[in-house]
Amino acid sequence: MIGLMSGASSRYVLKPDAHSSHSVILRWLGAGQGRRLLDVGAADGLLSRQLTERGWRVTAIEGDPALAQAGARHCERMITLNLDREIPLGEGPFDVIVYGDVLEHLVDPLRVLVELDRSLGPNGVVIISVPNIAHLWIRLLLLVGRFDYLDRGILDQSHLRFFTERSLRAMLADAGLSIERFSATPAPLYQILPVSWHRKWVAATHSINAVIARKVRRLLGYQFIVLAHPKGAAERRGAS
Repeated sequence: MIGLMSGASSRYVLKPDAHSSHSVILRWLGAGQGRRLLDVGAADGLLSRQLTERGWRVTAIEGDPALAQAGARHCERMITLNLDREIPLGEGPFDVIVYGDVLEHLVDPLRVLVELDRSLGPNGVVIISVPNIAHLWIRLLLLVGRFDYLDRGILDQSHLRFFTERSLRAMLADAGLSIERFSATPAPLYQILPVSWHRKWVAATHSINAVIARKVRRLLGYQFIVLAHPKGAAERRGAS
């Protein structure tokens, strides 16, 4: 979502449509009821603000000082640092850690997952969203010999790492995480099409695309969204 590396810009905005990764994350989380949440890669607080309004006690991490300053008003605590260089210690325990559109921006996302997830409480979970590099559109581009970085989207020029469903699952397993929920979002028609085209037929088409993307997520999922917990956590919950 952001700039864990300096030079990020506020071009990352909240994606309000009902099928976007932000909307799915907010639905999965529900009301915070005073629980603690770590928003990793918070940008200017676009997601932190929504979470705070829903009753979450949000601590946020952002690498760009200007964005961090703007986002500080939307959370209890803003930590400004570059996760490729250092990991904040002693900030937990958190009930949830959200990695929303951030792991693809990191040099070593596995290391960050392993280190930050130590801040989870006994029943804590993580929510992750990443782009799907194996989306049909990317496959077609490769078929014609194209792999051009863009200002946004799956081939955002700031992306350092790329994930398929298989490689994402493998990384989460290596990080000691067990997947509880795995979903996908459709291509963001509302961002692709001109505003003048945003009519009822677009909403209907987008809803149909969302269903298909979840059914055929490896090919048509634009982003993957995962809810996971540390291995052994389910057993601890059952014993408590």
